[in-house]
Amino acid sequence: MVGQRLDKGLSLLPDIGSRSRAEHLIRGQFVRVNKEIAKTSLRIRPTDLIEISFPEAVPSSLQTLDIALDILFEDSDLLVVNKPAGLVVHPGAGHLHDTLVNALLAHTKDLSMKFGEDRPGIVHRLDRDTSGLLVVAKNDFAHEKLVLQFKNRNVHRIYFAGCLGIPAKPQGRIQSFLARHPVDRMRFASLLGADKKQIRDPEFPSQTGRWSITNYWTLKKTGPGLSYLKLKLETGRTHQIRVHLSEMGCPILGDTLYGAARKLNSIKSVSAREVISAIPRMALHAAELGFIHPTTGKDLFFSVHWPADISQALRTLELINESE
Repeated sequence: MVGQRLDKGLSLLPDIGSRSRAEHLIRGQFVRVNKEIAKTSLRIRPTDLIEISFPEAVPSSLQTLDIALDILFEDSDLLVVNKPAGLVVHPGAGHLHDTLVNALLAHTKDLSMKFGEDRPGIVHRLDRDTSGLLVVAKNDFAHEKLVLQFKNRNVHRIYFAGCLGIPAKPQGRIQSFLARHPVDRMRFASLLGADKKQIRDPEFPSQTGRWSITNYWTLKKTGPGLSYLKLKLETGRTHQIRVHLSEMGCPILGDTLYGAARKLNSIKSVSAREVISAIPRMALHAAELGFIHPTTGKDLFFSVHWPADISQALRTLELINESE
């Protein structure tokens, strides 16, 4: 941990397990360095005395939301849910009572309340308009073990995406540091070096960006200039797939935040443009999820097809078959 930022260094501890949890503790003044209240940006020195006092978990005060959930698996430790597009994962600005967390609280009171956060049970996230699989922890032990699997890149995660544009190479590995866009704070972007090119070296001493890796395979490409990609994540950063594909020149269908509207003008087929314009959200789907059960040690694997809100459009564009 020596030489690292305090939040990153603490995230390496098994009892913390992620930078967001480390930030939660530091900002809540539960971390002291040399008897003083610490900041997240502090650089850890060999002689530093770091003291952590974990707050007691408190019951959530969040409201419940009584909606049907598509739960594929559930036991006393965890559940796996197929999240519909349009549903925000956890409460935040503009979405306090209408999220997956609110719906989970209506379904069960057994959710991990680690650190008393407003994200009970949430191990990882999907963007609002991304559909697909999520694992949710029902106790702190399961939460810690699952977070560790994600951190160690032992979780199988496969996404599928319909894209505007065709990758120059049929398959590849996209690597970059992701950070907030310097101008548009709603977006993320890859960090650029002094030569204005993306920084590809994972050892680069970035102060703001987070190292991100996305693997892709082109499963299908069509005449109008569309492609259907399989994507495997090695890291799970905010907007990671969306940024990497957009910067590769293949924004996801319907992803207006990352250039899909501009790219649509390059599609010469009028009928294809009409179908694409009618797609209600971005064409990104978390289709496969696999991990080791934190208690039983068994390998668990789940898969789900595209939901009906977008599957017919993808078939019309000849990107997927009837069985997908």
